[in-house]
Amino acid sequence: MNVILPNIEPDEQRLEEFAGKVMGDIGGALATLLSYIGDQTGIYRALREKGPCGSADLARATGVDERYLLEWLSAQAAAGYVTYDEDDDAFSLTPEQAIVLSAEGHPACAQGFSQTVVSQYATHDKAIEIFRSGAGRSWGEHHACCFRGVDRFFRAGYVANLIPSWLPALDGVVEKLEAGGKVADIGCGHGSSTVLMAQAFPKSTIYGFDFHAPSIATARENAIEAGVMDNTWFGTVTAKDYPEKDFDLICVFDALHDMGDPVGAARHIRESLKPDGTLMLVEPLAGDRLTENLHLIGQLFYSASTLICTPASRSQEVGLALGAQAGEKRLTAVLKEAGFTRIRRATETPTNMVLEARP
Repeated sequence: MNVILPNIEPDEQRLEEFAGKVMGDIGGALATLLSYIGDQTGIYRALREKGPCGSADLARATGVDERYLLEWLSAQAAAGYVTYDEDDDAFSLTPEQAIVLSAEGHPACAQGFSQTVVSQYATHDKAIEIFRSGAGRSWGEHHACCFRGVDRFFRAGYVANLIPSWLPALDGVVEKLEAGGKVADIGCGHGSSTVLMAQAFPKSTIYGFDFHAPSIATARENAIEAGVMDNTWFGTVTAKDYPEKDFDLICVFDALHDMGDPVGAARHIRESLKPDGTLMLVEPLAGDRLTENLHLIGQLFYSASTLICTPASRSQEVGLALGAQAGEKRLTAVLKEAGFTRIRRATETPTNMVLEARP
């Protein structure tokens, strides 16, 4: 087989460094899949609870095949995901490994993102097809792991920030909700953010809207389990078509950039707010220029946007395709076109920006 090389001679050191980086990324891709297997089979949880142990003891505790488990543990030890003690022939998790790999709900737990990545490998043929054709891909066409993974990933951030810091950063909103306000959660998905607000503000009524019927069904189940059905209401409807009006607060969590017509959605939101109402728009943190986003977080969001967000927008009317790294300037332009006049960045986290918009 003839290897076709560029005419320019490569710098050998840089070639070696870049090849090493790519091999590291391939190793990470395999570690991600094995990590997901460990999450789904309960291996990390058992290892965290049992402490240092051998593969046979761990296999009995988890009900998995011991030979496969030994190979899995060896790969995970080589990747640095678990710790191996040769003297005791035992595997364990450091406190840090336990948090990142098994502490469900902790902001540092990565399993939600891992599950989302695995979902994209599961349907890679479809991803290649739409990438070539330029066609859209609706949210409902993804593997079920995508819905669960996205919810797990974002839920931890909402738990850590929504009630303690995001809502208090808005002008006068918490007081309205404590007294009993009317709130809409647009693109609510599995309802994690809806449930959090319903729990924190029992006098308020929280409406969860999403166009994906299976997600709304799951949101209702989660609300029932959390005991907040008395002050929640869910509907399967698009962001441009929900019928309710006179909201004190409307929230859009990491969803506006997925919409085909974000201007139209934002306009409908403005029209359904009270005159003194507030839109809280939460979007992935990004600079306004590509060079500001050339880092790991930017890579993760651009990658997810290539596979999920941009195709989702293109599958809908208008298909504006903002992308998950639209930046504050572009988002502000969308809100102004929709008729909002007062827009500011209320707060931010390492992964999200929170914009406050008023009519």
